[in-house]
Amino acid sequence: MTDTMQDLIASAAALIVGLAAGWAVHSAFGRRKRAREQRFFGLPEGSECVLVTHRDSTSAHWSIPRHDALALLGLASIVESCGAHTEVAPHDTGLQGFGARTEFCVGDPTAHRRLAAHMTNLLPGVTVHPGDDSGTDRGMFTIAGTHYRPEPGTVEYVLLARLTAGDDSRPVFLAAGQRPVTHRAAVRHLVRNRAKLARKYGAQGSFCLLLKVVNSQAYGPDLVELVADVTKPATTPAGPRAAAKAAAKDD
Repeated sequence: MTDTMQDLIASAAALIVGLAAGWAVHSAFGRRKRAREQRFFGLPEGSECVLVTHRDSTSAHWSIPRHDALALLGLASIVESCGAHTEVAPHDTGLQGFGARTEFCVGDPTAHRRLAAHMTNLLPGVTVHPGDDSGTDRGMFTIAGTHYRPEPGTVEYVLLARLTAGDDSRPVFLAAGQRPVTHRAAVRHLVRNRAKLARKYGAQGSFCLLLKVVNSQAYGPDLVELVADVTKPATTPAGPRAAAKAAAKDD
């Protein structure tokens, strides 16, 4: 066997070993990434989760508003990648308590019954205003005495939260916004930043983020800003001091 042939065989062997090692590293990285996402979303292989949305009030039949439907599609892709199974349920259907399976609640808390119940129980520091008879300030958030009023098409707010009832319970994710476009923006933020959120808050950590959707009439759900991490004030019942501060701002 000539030296040239030996060199070719050695090079081919080195290439094969390198490719095999690269494939093994890539596969191991992919498995670790998938395992992290499964822990963060509470979606182990073969588990069940539920996507809860409200009905489109403009339709005579049960249908989902366009932006909410697109938000649910984004969540469904995450569920599928984790190897879990999805059920879609309307907000006014009797469902079991939270914690037994992962839940994604998407919608307007002034119209979404289950979302409103979760916010009352899990985010007692957030007040969602139903608005007056003319609809003014409908959906306005008050957190720690500060009001976040919607300016439709210009500035709108949405809460993105991951909450658990205990160490052994599955999380409930909330996307509670002032308009359907904000729900979609919150879900996109969750999907795009899931690795960063998992690193920051851990597999069992709870969080509540206040996001601002800017100029949705021009940019849709694409331009989103993080206003603040409001986990502490949102999960703490609002005391008389915060109520007095909010009342003073209204005067």
